[in-house]
Amino acid sequence: MTTTAAEPIALSRRELNKVATREAIATAALELLRTNGMNGFTADDIAVAAGVSRRTFFNYFSSPEAAVASFTQKYLDKVIEQLLLRPQDEPLLESTQHALTAVAPTDLATLAETFALTQGDAQLSRFQLEAWDNCSSKIIAAIGRRLALPEGEAAGGSDANGELYLHALVQSVIACGRAAVEVWFRRHGADISAASLAQLRELLISAIGHLRTGFHS
Repeated sequence: MTTTAAEPIALSRRELNKVATREAIATAALELLRTNGMNGFTADDIAVAAGVSRRTFFNYFSSPEAAVASFTQKYLDKVIEQLLLRPQDEPLLESTQHALTAVAPTDLATLAETFALTQGDAQLSRFQLEAWDNCSSKIIAAIGRRLALPEGEAAGGSDANGELYLHALVQSVIACGRAAVEVWFRRHGADISAASLAQLRELLISAIGHLRTGFHS
């Protein structure tokens, strides 16, 4: 089977420095979240903790909430990276289950921790929703050609080139992912032990499994 794997793109020193700065700011925000709670620190506090200027902070993030939500975006980007490594002729839902399994436990742990620590914060919830929406757009852009269907083909119905099929499928995958995280939190709260995270991974895989087998009333 042909795969979509591509050679990694080498980053310039300037680009690497930008990545490192962004990571330092996000990490500082996470540490302050752990110790002070979501409303216990400001952008200035994050900048000081990260060793950057206030201006530099805002060059990378629009707010403390955006910095914290970047961990959701990072996890989802990792899932997309793994998804694009799957064989082109593999069904998307099967590829998604493999991608969820392949993402490093540390990235899943941070996703779970930030979700648990920020429940009830409306502003952060908005940024997290944006991260899931961005993930949907990225998947559609990345695999649109792979899933394009001839007009009238069964999977796409009468939808020309399967556009509706593609969007509906990807949006369903994203909704299932969000549902799995929400169910995990209701069951485990702030527990991010290895056993709890294993349950989260299983919920994510099971949610996609419901799409593969169909929902039955």
